[in-house]
Amino acid sequence: MKHPLSLVVASLSLVLLSACSSEPSSESTYVPPAFPAVVKDGILVNNNGITLYTFDKDVMPNKSTCNVKCPFNWPPLFATPDDTAKGDYTIFERDDGMTQWAYKGKPLYQYLEDKKAGDKKGESKPDWKIAKP
Repeated sequence: MKHPLSLVVASLSLVLLSACSSEPSSESTYVPPAFPAVVKDGILVNNNGITLYTFDKDVMPNKSTCNVKCPFNWPPLFATPDDTAKGDYTIFERDDGMTQWAYKGKPLYQYLEDKKAGDKKGESKPDWKIAKP
């Protein structure tokens, strides 16, 4: 009779040990945000809460005119090869060969001086507007 009880205790111990394993589960893998931007307080912000902008000189849909020196102060909201356009968000190829996100055809940018969530230092710059849905 001792033998079957020992077998049950040993089996339960193994089950408990495997449940407490520190191995990461497949459910804990990182999943990137579904969209490049979210709406917060009526404006578009990137996934870190940084304000996004549009450029008045971008008159053609999905075409950036912010090239050469412009991107140093107004970094484009770049898309990765794994990103997929959906809904009002599109991805287009820039003149430099990189890919950029656009919202309703308007290329999206960040402003170099916006360092933290909620900053809107590019708001007063000529030809630049805060991106809104």
